Amino acid sequence: MVGLGFGAEFIPIYQAHPNAEVTAICRRDQTRLDKCGDQFEIGGRYTSFDDLLADPDVDAVHINSPIPDHAWMSLKALDAGKHVMCTVPMATTIEDCQKIVQKVHDTGLHYMMAETVVYSRECLFIKQLYESGELGKIQYLAASHPQDMDGWPAYWEKMIPMHYATHVVSPCLGLVGGLAEYVSCFGSGTVREDIAKKSGNPFAVETCHIKIQDTDLTAHIWRFLYDVARQYRESFDVYGTQKSFEWTLVENEPHVIHTAKKPEHEIAEKVEVPDFAHLLPESIRRFTLPQEIHDADHLSFLQGGGHGGSHPHLVHEFVSSVLENRRPLPDAVTSANWTCVGICAHESAMKGGQVVQLPEFTLSRDRTACLTE
Repeated sequence: MVGLGFGAEFIPIYQAHPNAEVTAICRRDQTRLDKCGDQFEIGGRYTSFDDLLADPDVDAVHINSPIPDHAWMSLKALDAGKHVMCTVPMATTIEDCQKIVQKVHDTGLHYMMAETVVYSRECLFIKQLYESGELGKIQYLAASHPQDMDGWPAYWEKMIPMHYATHVVSPCLGLVGGLAEYVSCFGSGTVREDIAKKSGNPFAVETCHIKIQDTDLTAHIWRFLYDVARQYRESFDVYGTQKSFEWTLVENEPHVIHTAKKPEHEIAEKVEVPDFAHLLPESIRRFTLPQEIHDADHLSFLQGGGHGGSHPHLVHEFVSSVLENRRPLPDAVTSANWTCVGICAHESAMKGGQVVQLPEFTLSRDRTACLTE
């Protein structure tokens, strides 16, 4: 485990998983490293990432470091022969995304981007509706992620909204198993001068349309980080011919299902989304519940509601993909596609909405090799 702020939430899940153990932890600050190691009774402790990678008992690394560290740490870990799960986004440049995809192809190792939303109970519920045929034919997808980042670590002031867009890209593409082909994005409003200077982004809001490859579908997503009044929300709306799902406008209130051809006053119905812990090994099912969060005051949970119970699903998918020698969801190419949507979207916004094609290396999953392929 690398990065022990938000990342520490995953430690007890791995420890409880029947097929994994936490051999070592890594954090720059020795005092905080030891505090975490003592709390979870972990002997392997490193303040140096290179020393961690040299540990022969480590088969895989789960990276939860700040965003600027994601790409180089993932590449170093792959070079060291370690499988990688890394929190979002994969990188903040197309070049780094391509390097990771190529490295996975060359080494045959596993890379998974730890995208929480596609494993949230809401997305698992929508997926169930879709796969059972209840939604009918999907006609349109939309997602939003407004979030006020004032008070977060200072590096967020340098971030571009669409460079942290995987929470809205992933459910739209993941539901239909699609890849983004091209995007068009507009900027709206202006962010305050100090943020604009640090980030190079003048817009308060970025709003993007995604063309999904080999389908008749488009998806609409929007993001902001500063200077817009809105409660935190990671929403995902799906519109089908038979039923549609709309995310609640207010956190912790019921979502809404719309059913076609009913009397007008009966079309909309509030729905309580069930938990999907039954999909997991029994030993880690409890971790879908908020009471298992050990640092409930962390900003990731004050804004985010525990990420929809997704953490144990992420752990189980990563561990299982390695043991079963199969591609994780999302694999390296899919992770690159989801990440590059935002990078290309910002490029489009800076060009007044000009269409920008996704890079070729993100458009074919055949580029990702598993060990037996």
